[in-house]
Amino acid sequence: MMQYLIILLDDTSVSYCHCDNPHTERKLISLEDLKAGILYAMKENLMIQFVYPDYELPQEYLDMIDSIDHHDIKPFGRGESDVMVLHTPQSLRDCSPNLGEQLADAVVVLRMKKDELFVNGATIVTLLQKVQRLNVVITDLETFNDDDLKRYDALLDQWAAVLKEEYLKGRTPQLNLLTDRMMLTKPNHCNAGVENITLAPNGKYYLCPAFYYSNPSDCIDPQNIPNQQLLRLDHAPLCRHCDAYHCRRCVWLNRKTTLEVNTPSHEQCIVAHTERNASRRLLEAIRKEAEFMPEVKIKEINYMDPFEVRKEW
Repeated sequence: MMQYLIILLDDTSVSYCHCDNPHTERKLISLEDLKAGILYAMKENLMIQFVYPDYELPQEYLDMIDSIDHHDIKPFGRGESDVMVLHTPQSLRDCSPNLGEQLADAVVVLRMKKDELFVNGATIVTLLQKVQRLNVVITDLETFNDDDLKRYDALLDQWAAVLKEEYLKGRTPQLNLLTDRMMLTKPNHCNAGVENITLAPNGKYYLCPAFYYSNPSDCIDPQNIPNQQLLRLDHAPLCRHCDAYHCRRCVWLNRKTTLEVNTPSHEQCIVAHTERNASRRLLEAIRKEAEFMPEVKIKEINYMDPFEVRKEW
């Protein structure tokens, strides 16, 4: 069931997920298309998420945006927002000393490539100590190899040690890569095309922003999405059996790497299971010293890619 409409306000609206936005030329959505999108959301009872560019919008746009309940997704430095997006490494170096005050009430999205992640591991620790929720998005997930996975596993354990100390102090910061799986008892995926769709600046609809950014001709009819069942979990032969519940199950990344929206790549699976196993270790470590953790069960497994054990299901 659809719940959200994502509206990209400009061709240069900030990317907050795996796909980079290659557009560099500003092109605002027309006021007519913006109004039509808001009306569509009202008719379908959808919550709107506005995605902003890195410049100030004209007042008539701001007035129309404020005419309806919504959530804001903005680049860091563009004022108060429900979700603030940081890009490393430059944006991290530009962060002011009062970063915690600016981001305390927002969900912070930090997008980076894997090599940047390994270099900026200590910066993640700093952010975890200042913000309430941090979503780390790896933008080249499909390039992970075995050596990268070992480095990533060690990095997750470093962050887990910090999170454990914060939890024992009574503070409960969230890091999507580790704490989400500790709280989930069922899958919590992106669900593009099932729970949310996107209105782009050209006035057309897409499964998610990534489909627009990568191929603007890849639009859809929101009332008649072809083969929509393939976007659902019950039509994903690997994912429907998987308990890496925090995995985003990105249908855009699926199609990019396997040519099938319901089939993830090997890399997407092994990264998600590395995070799952690190979450399990963190949960067990906290439970040894605290009593306030939820009774979530994360069982021990002997595989990293569900494809390896598909015959057992």
